[in-house]
Formats: sequence, structure tokens, C-alpha cells
Amino acid sequence: MDLDQQIQALIDNAPQDGTTPGVIEAIAPALKTLAQQLKHHRYYILQATDKSWVLTTLSHLDQPDVHKQVIYAYPTPEDASNRSPISGVTDVVATPIAVTHILFQMVALQPLESIIFFEIPGNLDKGTEVKRTEVQDLIRVYLERYRATVQSRNIPPNLA
Repeated sequence: MDLDQQIQALIDNAPQDGTTPGVIEAIAPALKTLAQQLKHHRYYILQATDKSWVLTTLSHLDQPDVHKQVIYAYPTPEDASNRSPISGVTDVVATPIAVTHILFQMVALQPLESIIFFEIPGNLDKGTEVKRTEVQDLIRVYLERYRATVQSRNIPPNLA
């Protein structure tokens, strides 16, 4: 699925409440911009049996009291299976998820601070970090434009 198809799937699967599909369409350029900086259109996320994404807590080497909650996104199911952060737990599965859907969900996952996207199959030593705040900031720009457009459409022409 290319990025446009991924965005369309987000819109089609959104609650048809008269607002949400329009909001997703408005933030689509932000999601596409971020996704285009990554190498794959689909990544594998480790999920528990309840479909929740597996969070990993990273600690700073020099400051052990500093922690960060991340999710790893792998380029292949083999990479995900080989690097499961939960040792001894067997009810975790590598699930393929469209990159725009990962970025979209990222905003809703409160404890999450970053997603580490591994770009090269077989090489899990270096990844591309996408911070939740970066995603939120870019989406906010498009949401503000959308709100301004919606508000200007709702102003009666004879208001003056």
C-alpha cells in the first residue's frame, strides 16, 4: 500500500461523525511528510495478545534516573522476532502496520515518547528516532490551518 492508499484507509476507517475524516484529511500532509523520511511503507510492531503495542523503557547510560518510553518498528518480521524486548514472554507477535498508521497512533499513546524505526533489515544497531513531540507539532500546524478554513466557511457573508 502506498502512502496515499494508507491515508485513504485511515479516512475510510475513521468514525463517520462528520468531523474525524476531515481532520485526518487535513493532517494527511503531515503524516506523509514524516513517512517520506522513512524507508519503508510498512513496519512490524510488537503487540501483546490484547493488541497493545509493546513499550520499552530505555535508561540513559550516564543518568540512570532518566528514562524514555519507546516502541521499536522493524523492517521485517524476522527482525522483530529476533529482537523481542520481553524475554521469556511468548504471547507477543510482530504485526505489520502501515507507516502512516503508526505515526497517526503515536499521538494517542500517552506514555510513548518516541518510535525507533529500524531501516535496514538485519541491522538493529541503528534506527531513526521519531519523537512524539515532533509528530504532534507538525500535526498541530495542519490542524490550525484546518480550523481556520472551517471557521472562515462558517462566517456568514453578510456579517459586516
